[in-house]
Amino acid sequence: MGDTRSSATAYDDLLLKSFFAEVSEVERDNEVARILSCFKLNPFEYLNLPFEASPEDLKKQYRKLSLLVHPDKCKHPQAKEAFAALAKAQKLLLDEQERDYVLAQVNAAKEELRAKRKKQLKKDTASKIKSMVDEGKYDQQYEWSEEFQQELKLKVREILTDQEWRRRKMQMRVSSWRDFMKTGKKGKKGEIRPPKLKTEDPNKSYVQRPVKRG
Repeated sequence: MGDTRSSATAYDDLLLKSFFAEVSEVERDNEVARILSCFKLNPFEYLNLPFEASPEDLKKQYRKLSLLVHPDKCKHPQAKEAFAALAKAQKLLLDEQERDYVLAQVNAAKEELRAKRKKQLKKDTASKIKSMVDEGKYDQQYEWSEEFQQELKLKVREILTDQEWRRRKMQMRVSSWRDFMKTGKKGKKGEIRPPKLKTEDPNKSYVQRPVKRG
């Protein structure tokens, strides 16, 4: 078993060397530009991976891209920044809690898009009948399409942005409460009143980002 894995690793190394021998400086610069233009809250975008990618896929892709934009090999002035962004994305996705958090938003995005499509199918009789006859295969094919994947990518961006904004608002409220506890805030008649602190999400749609505890 050990020999087989060693052989596979050696073969991968040869493929990588062959790949990088053909890579031009322009291609390296283009990859740096792509990385730096990625949506900052989605680590899958930085690594240019589908949401279904396995941890093994993640490690292979990180190795390939990190070598491509490594500051020692790439002359782009922002190569170091791109390299650091890839490392951060890999670290997040190898963290089970962080990965689950992102995938929870992906699933929420898929549900929204499926609900939207269901409404559209009601208006399109031919598509509705085809969907019923194919017993779900019609919907599966659509979800594999480039159109759906692009819609999913944009919807995930939207949801991650919304969740990050909710998280930051909660942090600001907690900070406001802590400031009050330190200094106090007097009302009109001299009584101390705390600032308004909203601790629950009325829409029940907020997904708590993993909290690291040392």
